[in-house]
Amino acid sequence: MSQFLLVLVSGVASGAVYGLMGLGLVIIYRATDVVNFAMASLATLGLYVAVSLHDRGVATVFGLLAAVAVTVAAGLLVRETVIRPLGQGQLFSALVVTMGVSLIAENLAGSVWGEQPRDFPSLVDGTVRWSGAALPVQSLVTIGVAALAMALVGYLFARTTLGSAMRAVAESPATARVVGLGAQRLARISWALGLGLAALAGCLYAPRSGLATTALTAPLFRAFAGIFLGGLTSMYGAVVGGLAIGVLDNLAANYVSASFRDTFVFSFTVLVLLIRPQGLFGTRTFQRV
Repeated sequence: MSQFLLVLVSGVASGAVYGLMGLGLVIIYRATDVVNFAMASLATLGLYVAVSLHDRGVATVFGLLAAVAVTVAAGLLVRETVIRPLGQGQLFSALVVTMGVSLIAENLAGSVWGEQPRDFPSLVDGTVRWSGAALPVQSLVTIGVAALAMALVGYLFARTTLGSAMRAVAESPATARVVGLGAQRLARISWALGLGLAALAGCLYAPRSGLATTALTAPLFRAFAGIFLGGLTSMYGAVVGGLAIGVLDNLAANYVSASFRDTFVFSFTVLVLLIRPQGLFGTRTFQRV
C-alpha cells in the first residue's frame, strides 16, 4: 500500500507539471493559432539563468522568478520577430518556425552553459511519512504550487475582464477587433502567460530530473499527449489530460515495465482518440464542403 501511495503521489506531481505545460500550450494556441513547440527550450534557457544565479549565491526563489522572466521575454521576442510576421492562419508555418527556434535555443544553451547535465536546486528537501510511505516534500510542493497556479488561471479566465477579453479573442479575433479589444495586446498577454506557466513547470520538474539542454523535451511531449487526450482547445482538458498522463506513466513504469512506459501511455492516448477524436473535453467541429 505504501509503495502504491508513493507511486501515485509521484504520478500526480509529474502530471501537475505536464498539466501546467499543457495549459500554457492551449492558452497560446487558442489566442494565436500557434502550437508553440519552442516553449520547452525557451523555458530551459530560463532554468539555466536560475542555476547561474543560484551558483552566485542568489536565493532560489529569486532565481525561479528570473527563470520565468527570461522565458517570457525570450518568448515574446520570438513572437514579435518570427511568428507575428507570418500572419494569421499559418499554423503549419508557425509550427515549423517554433521547431527551428527550439533547436536554436538548445544549441545556444549548450554553447553558453555546456552540454553536461547539472543539478537544479530544490524548493524544499526532506520527506514526510503518511500511511507508511515516505513522500518527498518536493513532490507535495509541486502539486500544491501547480494547483494554485491552475486555480489562479481559472479565476483569471472566469472572473476577470481581462480573462473575458482573452476568451473573446480566442473565439474570434475579428469580433474582438469590432468591439474594440486589442487583439495583438491580448495575444502578447496570452503568450506571456503560457510561457510563464511553462517556466514554472520547468522549475518544478528540473529538481527531480536534473538540468540539460533537452531536459524539458520529455515533459513537452507528455504535455502534448495530455492536451490531445483532454481536448486541444480545452484548458480544463489540458489539466486533466496532463494529470492522467502523469499517473499512467508512473503506474506503467512501476507495475508494467519502465522500458515500455511511453508505449503504454501513448497507446492509451491513441486508443482514446480513435474512440473520441476531439479528446475527452474537446468539442467536435463541423465544416461545410
